[in-house]
Amino acid sequence: MSTDRTRDQLAEVLTDPVAAVGLDVEAIEVTQAGKRRLLRVAVDRDGGVTMDDIADATREVSRVLDDSDVMGRQPYTLEVSSPGTDRPLALPRHWRRNRGRLVKATLRDGSTLTGRVTDSDEQRALLDVDGAEHEVRYDDVTRAKVQIEFNRRPDPGTDELAGADGAVDADDADDRDDPDAPDAPVDSVDDRKEG
Repeated sequence: MSTDRTRDQLAEVLTDPVAAVGLDVEAIEVTQAGKRRLLRVAVDRDGGVTMDDIADATREVSRVLDDSDVMGRQPYTLEVSSPGTDRPLALPRHWRRNRGRLVKATLRDGSTLTGRVTDSDEQRALLDVDGAEHEVRYDDVTRAKVQIEFNRRPDPGTDELAGADGAVDADDADDRDDPDAPDAPVDSVDDRKEG
């Protein structure tokens, strides 16, 4: 079975069970690693994910895979993690979850726009670019990614680790000793053997 077909089948069987524990499946990747395969599943939710969320998702993904033959008989390693900051902003929920963060968007006309996400809805996001507000319609974006900020100063009136909505996300909470550390994905690994 092709990797693309396996990935599509995995998305089909995992999306609803993972949603039942309050998470979204953001990415599924299957790669060959010697005689085994590596299955990576990235999950997220509004406010970020915690280690408990990753553990819940790992248990649910493992249960679904045990009850299905989608991975076949070849052994595999399961890795469940948060997406981290390097994933592209491809859906409206990605923009919503990155409110307050610096984003670089490449538009259909070839121009780029770098600004802080101040608001978003299902069709567009608002970016603060040097104090001026710019509307970016998702249909006009060919690529958008969060920019890592090593020396970002806290917003006035918010917790040092808080985003624009005042919430501390899981990635920031891990960096309490080093607030200038870049976001790192939260993950869990489970070696699986089928057959």
